[in-house]
Amino acid sequence: MRRLLFASLSATALLAGFAAISPASAAQDRFCLQGRAWGYPGNCQYSTYRQCQAAASGTDAGCGINPAYAYARQRGGYSRY
Repeated sequence: MRRLLFASLSATALLAGFAAISPASAAQDRFCLQGRAWGYPGNCQYSTYRQCQAAASGTDAGCGINPAYAYARQRGGYSRY
């Protein structure tokens, strides 16, 4: 009985931890690793282009700017020009 209770509490804590990570917060870095395996927008965990290129080295993937980052200023009404 204790094992079942421990397992259910552990599973609940694990799921609560995953629920705290929202997709918007996970996609805050500037560059995404993009390719057939990653889809679009890809794996967006790279803050520099050089980091992304290092991860893409030797694969069929490339790097692109994170769309959430690229269009964030447009949503905010800020224009550079």
